[in-house]
Amino acid sequence: MAPHLRPLFTLFFLTLNHLLTAQPTQFHRGFLLKLTKDPQTHQHTTQLLIGTPQIPTKLLVHLSGHSLWLNCPPSSPSRNFITHGSLQCQMAKSDGQNPKSGQSCDVSQRNPITGETGFGDLAEDVVAVDGIGPISTVDRFLFSCSPEFLVNGLVNGAKGVLGFGKSKIGFQSQMVNNFDFPRKFTVCLSSSDGFIFSGAGVSNSLTYTPLMSSMDGYYVNVNAIKINGRRLAGGNPTGGVEISSTVPYTVMKSSLFEVFVKAFVAAASSMNLTAVAPVAPFGVCFSSPATPVPEIELVLQSELVKWRIQGRNLMVEVSDSVMCLGFVDGGLGMNGSMILGGHQLE
Repeated sequence: MAPHLRPLFTLFFLTLNHLLTAQPTQFHRGFLLKLTKDPQTHQHTTQLLIGTPQIPTKLLVHLSGHSLWLNCPPSSPSRNFITHGSLQCQMAKSDGQNPKSGQSCDVSQRNPITGETGFGDLAEDVVAVDGIGPISTVDRFLFSCSPEFLVNGLVNGAKGVLGFGKSKIGFQSQMVNNFDFPRKFTVCLSSSDGFIFSGAGVSNSLTYTPLMSSMDGYYVNVNAIKINGRRLAGGNPTGGVEISSTVPYTVMKSSLFEVFVKAFVAAASSMNLTAVAPVAPFGVCFSSPATPVPEIELVLQSELVKWRIQGRNLMVEVSDSVMCLGFVDGGLGMNGSMILGGHQLE
């Protein structure tokens, strides 16, 4: 991917209240989408205004998603469907299909929660961001209208998925091309209210790691895993670690999970933590008095660059007396070896 097309995003820990008190002029080179986490499904959603008249539309946020797709309302006078052979269809297609002039442009879609797939008709319509700062409106925003069954499994009220992936019709790509602001965005997931700040960063004092540009989604290279400073022996992620907003907890392939859990339990035992019966979907749980727990470090491009996971981002309180390690077994058939989930990103 050419350097000028390579998107950058930052995971940053900042309170939404800090940005809510910002002056509107601070958003002139970008916009802010407010996120809400559903406590039952752990899904993070936002809202866009779509069509004519502008209809508030609740959407699941999917960092690696190809584009915006939704179960479209019956009609919008400003909506136009795209045909095969058009430039817009060629931008949307990533499967190498030969376009057939005059027919509707069908785009593949995937529900990241259920794994269900389908095809939707590519369309363009008015889409507006009503976040913080001035409303940002695109008159001809590309998205696809999905079959109704594809929204099954999404949080109640959600009409589709907002994809922030690297494709030419991804939400971030279209907004950057329409408003000419920097090709980067900042993500702050929260247990309640979070945000995506598109077009600008929020700090100049961050540690950076490169994204793996050959991947469709957002992946980082993890060279090693450490537990309480000790390198995990005989098990490290391979092929890149995906950063996901739709997987609630970090998932590991079974072969890696087994090695990781064994080392974590040993470290926990040395710190006098008491193991208890596991609570689904977790494989390891402990009684939860106010006591320290082992610390996890993901070693990135060097020993100087580490992603530290500890405390609340590491453990999940499932009751007043039990806490569980917030990592789950993804099975042997899992694609890739590790996905960083939403709980670890909050």
